[in-house]
Amino acid sequence: MEPFLSWQSIVVTVALYFFTLAFYRLYLHPLAKFPGPKLAAITRYYEAYYDIIKNGQYIFRIAEMHKKYGPIVRISPYELHINDPFYFEKLYRHEGRWNKYAWAVEAHNAPGGIIFTPDHDQHKARRLPLNSYFSKASVLRRRELIDRKIEKLCSRISEFASTKKPIDLGAGISAFQRDGGGTMWRLTKHIRWYGPAMLSIPKDFLIKNADPDTANYMRYAKDSEQETARLLKAAAFYKPDDDTPRTIVHEIFDSNLPPEDKTVNRVFSDVVTVTGAGFETTSSVLRLIVYHVFNNPDILRRLRAELPTTTSTNSIPLQTLEQLPYLTAVLMEGMRLSPAIATRSQRIAPDRDLIYNKYRIPTGTPVGMTVFLMHTDEKIYELDAAHRFDPERWVNLESRKKFDKFYAPFGRGTRICLGMHLAWAEMYLVMAALVSKFDFNFEGFVPEDHFEVMSDQFIICTKGKAVLEARVSLHKT
Repeated sequence: MEPFLSWQSIVVTVALYFFTLAFYRLYLHPLAKFPGPKLAAITRYYEAYYDIIKNGQYIFRIAEMHKKYGPIVRISPYELHINDPFYFEKLYRHEGRWNKYAWAVEAHNAPGGIIFTPDHDQHKARRLPLNSYFSKASVLRRRELIDRKIEKLCSRISEFASTKKPIDLGAGISAFQRDGGGTMWRLTKHIRWYGPAMLSIPKDFLIKNADPDTANYMRYAKDSEQETARLLKAAAFYKPDDDTPRTIVHEIFDSNLPPEDKTVNRVFSDVVTVTGAGFETTSSVLRLIVYHVFNNPDILRRLRAELPTTTSTNSIPLQTLEQLPYLTAVLMEGMRLSPAIATRSQRIAPDRDLIYNKYRIPTGTPVGMTVFLMHTDEKIYELDAAHRFDPERWVNLESRKKFDKFYAPFGRGTRICLGMHLAWAEMYLVMAALVSKFDFNFEGFVPEDHFEVMSDQFIICTKGKAVLEARVSLHKT
């Protein structure tokens, strides 16, 4: 008896299906009118090749697409990317409803986390309890906590000054923040079961047997999960006169969020993402700034001349540091060249079409822009200055205005970084302490090997990663 389906008929059916799908995506899909590589329009595996095989190189492939096809390109069957600084404030704005792209954010394997909540209204509700906790006034009240961390960092650096041994200042700065890692995000984008499968494996097993990045992440995740469960239990009995410091867990527990948003798993997603988001991102900026400041005598001299004379930087009010024009300019330039996030950030208008030049972008289409590409756009910054560390461009308030529209190290709009004020405070206080107390010598250090962006690991990844080796001595006033 003849088989119901022969292998030949199965092959023909599958081939016909993929041919029909490719034809539809190329010629009949709502995004068919947008320019871009045909293979990218046909399949997401085009992006997967650059993400997985080429280890996070799609950011550079997208930049090449723009040079060939123009300021708007179709980078996948479903997604557009725009590389036009003048459109940034139109896409990332407070007015209107803006969703995130579920396909991208859900790959972070932190379901329910504020940062990775796709829906606009749900994100707004989940973020509301933490807005006051991360406000500028709240950061000022917690200044003592930052000072203690800085004292610990400076104490450790001083030990190396006394021994004359080289110090990996990059590791020290990262320790001031925290180390995290893992490459699950890029893999899970394209292999949807990978992240959930990895997270279903006992954490202790992965800590012992996985690659270093994954093991570090799992170690951090295990500790955070246990601490989250403890804090949630304690929050139920918290009293106003309790000496225990309030945390984001307390804020969430006391909020008007529904019970399903107060479970250990959901709150843990917030803890691991909100805290993790500010660690390596701020550290990467500080490493770059420290190198350029101490490797340029003129910049260092100007900073020291501007800082108030005092026996302890702890006594300098944060508001005073914020008013120092050159220190502010140094920090701004560092964040221009290292804006923390390497990947594109997509926005979806769920209830309206978007307009870009002659194009009408259909409702519900993910549209992304990449801050790093905008911050180094040679149309904004002179060809030879786009990648040069030059604080001078931010010193004059009038000249600064021409860059303001194209400057967004913390993002913009409804999804602007929750911990922005904390990050600013840490950078002001760390740099004031290091400039006042130490001298660093980076002899033999090649900055291109350590600060040039090499790949998109969601955060910026450089060839030298977190290494910043130097010899340190105490600064003599």
